[in-house]
Amino acid sequence: MESRLFDLTGRTALVTGAGRGIGLTLAKGLAEHGADVVLTARTESELLAASQFIEGRMGRRAWAFPFDLADLSGIGTLFDAIVQATGGIDILMNCAGITVRESTEEMSLEDFSRVMEVNLTSALLLSQAFCRHRREVDKGGRIVNIGSLACHAARPTIAAYACSKMGLLGLTKTLAVEWARYGINVNAIGPGYIATELTAPLQADAEFSRWVLSKTPLGRWGRPEDLVGTAVLLTSPAGDFITGQIFYVDGGWTALV
Repeated sequence: MESRLFDLTGRTALVTGAGRGIGLTLAKGLAEHGADVVLTARTESELLAASQFIEGRMGRRAWAFPFDLADLSGIGTLFDAIVQATGGIDILMNCAGITVRESTEEMSLEDFSRVMEVNLTSALLLSQAFCRHRREVDKGGRIVNIGSLACHAARPTIAAYACSKMGLLGLTKTLAVEWARYGINVNAIGPGYIATELTAPLQADAEFSRWVLSKTPLGRWGRPEDLVGTAVLLTSPAGDFITGQIFYVDGGWTALV
């Protein structure tokens, strides 16, 4: 008998930051396991290409909703439009994130606030909208927040990013405890250093890349595809009894003294 433990057939997932990198790869990974997907990010052309690929190559439905999550006041309207277009969302995956790399003593309040708004506040607002929606339809659901090694520890020049990701972990645990009664499981994934377009400058820095490899027991940069298995676990029946957790997919980084 075929196992359905990791089967997402019949579920619809909303993935933010889905135009490229980790978000796009996770959206494709969920589609490969049977989910229909809603893609949102700032760049419409990237979303349209991704949605066409998912529908054409994977045979799943895909919707593109261009949106800048820095527009906090518009998030509720965005979510309502997505529900109307799809008929309902079963999975929310908060992948969108930005950073600034600068000395904390020189960092502007504007930079700090924008990182917090996109990385943390938007995840809160989307989660609230998702919770209300799932309660209206009287069904549970899954929320997966994409954290970071910065949920665990920090390094110089990333104060805003670290605060947002540590806050996202706190939000994950709090919502898991509060919303368990609604059947909503809330977890996080903490990627290690992943090779994407956004980290290309870091990969190109030979000294920095050597440092990353020296801290990673598996001896390589991660790939976005390395995160798919954990994402499917947390959104499928296999994850029914998992909530309030963070799974570091980091090549052993957090295990190393």
